[in-house]
Amino acid sequence: MTAEERQELITRINEEITATKARILELEELVKPIAPDNAIGRLSRMDAINNRSVNEAALGSAQTKLNKLQQMLSKIDDADFGRCSMCGRPIRMARLIYMPESDRCINCAR
Repeated sequence: MTAEERQELITRINEEITATKARILELEELVKPIAPDNAIGRLSRMDAINNRSVNEAALGSAQTKLNKLQQMLSKIDDADFGRCSMCGRPIRMARLIYMPESDRCINCAR
């Protein structure tokens, strides 16, 4: 990986970290408990509870992604950065730019 590619990837990871943190804040608001005294109907309450479950799952995924991004950023100067954690081959730059949290090549990720 060239110095320019490394810098491009650092920028991309930082952008993803910022976007993911913002998404986490949004989701944290959406998963707050629904007060039983809210004047909404029974079906609306059921929808709200269902939506809350979906948002809780999305929040968990976003937190996992944030952890992976931060981990990748901390390892970017390691000699084996950009190598697949399964087979050891280089991960294509296009994949790292598209999914900077990737630690596997496309073949091993399948």
